[in-house]
Amino acid sequence: MYIPDGFQGSLPLSMSFSLPTDRPLRALAQPMANLLNLPHLPDHFPLLVYAFILFTSVHLVISPYLSARIFPISYGKLRSKRAINQWNIQVVSLFHVFIVLPLALACLGSDTLKADKLWGWDDRVGRTVAVACGYFLWDTLDAIFNFDDLGFLIHGVSCFTLYMMTFRPFLGYYAPRFLTWELSTIFLNIHRFLDKTGHTGSSAQWLNGVVLLSTFFSVRIVYGWYLTLDFMHSLYAARAELPTIYLLAFALGNLTLNGLNLTWFYKMIFAIRKRFDGESKPLTGAANGIAVPADASAH
Repeated sequence: MYIPDGFQGSLPLSMSFSLPTDRPLRALAQPMANLLNLPHLPDHFPLLVYAFILFTSVHLVISPYLSARIFPISYGKLRSKRAINQWNIQVVSLFHVFIVLPLALACLGSDTLKADKLWGWDDRVGRTVAVACGYFLWDTLDAIFNFDDLGFLIHGVSCFTLYMMTFRPFLGYYAPRFLTWELSTIFLNIHRFLDKTGHTGSSAQWLNGVVLLSTFFSVRIVYGWYLTLDFMHSLYAARAELPTIYLLAFALGNLTLNGLNLTWFYKMIFAIRKRFDGESKPLTGAANGIAVPADASAH
């Protein structure tokens, strides 16, 4: 397991090591860090790069190889390039959740972050955000090379940019907490895989749908709006220290994402009901799957 140098002191020596590429990658990141005022970026840039390589490898190599062997019928019947890419994207999305969610949860008890919600820093946040940024960088490039919807591209670029600012440091308390929204992505991807493996309308999909809606509502709606109110309070309290553009960008961006969560939750209810009630219609013309972007609800 790779751990940035700044985090090694809190782990046993046997659990940390450096790679020969760490030093040149940190050197590569230094000019960028100086230009963008991201002093914590160089120490965590190697992990960001390794995470990007890992997610890209899962997308292009590991997922196609394993999917063709574990689900030879379901994966084999995918004929279009778009359908195959969507399957592999969902595998990467699910893989990302199981990595970044434990990292985010490990940051929640940090007294340093609790003492200064906007400017506080903890190396555990650096590790978590590095993995998340590696994922969003992959997500952005996939949205460019396999362009499907402008919203996917905007989402990837926005998330990558906002989480990169954590290395300033800025919003270190809130970054891992907003990443806990990823919990609902687990059940969203399971729902989609049940569709694609011939289990549409099954008891398993019904049970997963109940858990999906419950988790989405709890994590993204209830906790999401609670966190947003606390976030807005912190921004307002520091309004004299922040440029107006920061206040507007982060406030409007956060409210937009929360508004999307409400819209997606409403659409999810109809999309899930469609599996078990022939008279219920989804709010969009999507032929198969919940009417939300393939990765938007995951971030």
